[in-house]
Parts: sequence; structure tokens; C-alpha cells
Amino acid sequence: MAEASGSPVAEDASGGPVAAAASGSPVEWDAHGEPVVLDAVSAPDADGKPRRTTRRFPSFTRDTARPEGGGRAASSDAPAPARQWPILTVLTAVGLGLLLTALDVVRFGTILIGVALLAGAAMRWVLPDVGMLAVRSRFTDMVTYGVLGVAIVLLAMMAQPNPLLEIPFLDDTLHFTIRT
Repeated sequence: MAEASGSPVAEDASGGPVAAAASGSPVEWDAHGEPVVLDAVSAPDADGKPRRTTRRFPSFTRDTARPEGGGRAASSDAPAPARQWPILTVLTAVGLGLLLTALDVVRFGTILIGVALLAGAAMRWVLPDVGMLAVRSRFTDMVTYGVLGVAIVLLAMMAQPNPLLEIPFLDDTLHFTIRT
């Protein structure tokens, strides 16, 4: 019995060296002491030791990549609020909209919330780095913020009484669903 790379090596039936890996599967070693991968789901890690890999997403990740544009919006010398000014701008406008809605200025408050989301979509499109406003890819963030912003603004403009915007087919749909 010989040792290669600190692992005990035994000979298999054909006389070739075989070692037991940490996962319990046999591993062949070549003439240079390098592990040889036996099946499609095992691969050597950075140190060259064979490990069993899986296609299942890990339950705990340590090195998730930051979304594109997810860097600081200001230099690292600036205080934390200044580095995250895009999301603070959106959150401040949404908070003000919620406050106005709570104070019974519902239409203006909800329009302000929708406009804040539309401003977030515009900032995500225009600015190279938006800090924590970047959640996913640039395209996904823009579509999400934009669709939600437009929907909130349209619904706020159609709110009763005295709607600022009337869309006939939506009115007919509403009356149809209430009648039946």
C-alpha cells in the first residue's frame, strides 16, 4: 500500500491505484498522483482533491454576486446615507406618499408612490451605480419598478369619486363583474 497526496491508496482488481474520497466513492489516481474523475457528477476542487458536486442550489451561499449597477452610488469616503442616495430618495417619496394617504389625501399620495417607483426605474436605467436600489439585473429592476409605478399611477387616477382618468373597457369590466 502506497500513499499519494496524503491519501491512502489501494490497488483495485486491475492493479490500478484506487482511494476512497471523503464522499465515499472510489477515486483513481494517475501516474503523477493526480486524481482522476470517475463519474460525471464528481470533479476536483481548487486543491485537486475530488469532491462530489450536485446540481441542487446550495441552501447557504457565501459569495453571491452583486447585481450589475449594485456598487456604491457615491465614493467610499462618503457617509453611508450619501452612498445609498438613490434608494433613500425612492423610499422617502414612498414614505411621504404613504403619509399623505394616511392623512386622507389618497389620490395624491398614491400618485406620489407610483411616481417614486417610476423615478426608481429611471434611476436604474440612467445611473451606472445605484447601490441598494439594484436588486436583480438592470432590465428586471426597470421592468418591475416601471410596471408597478404605472399600475399604481393609473389606478390612483381612476379612483372614485371623480376619476381623473376613465378607461371604458375597465369600467364595463367592473360593472360586469359586480352584476354577475
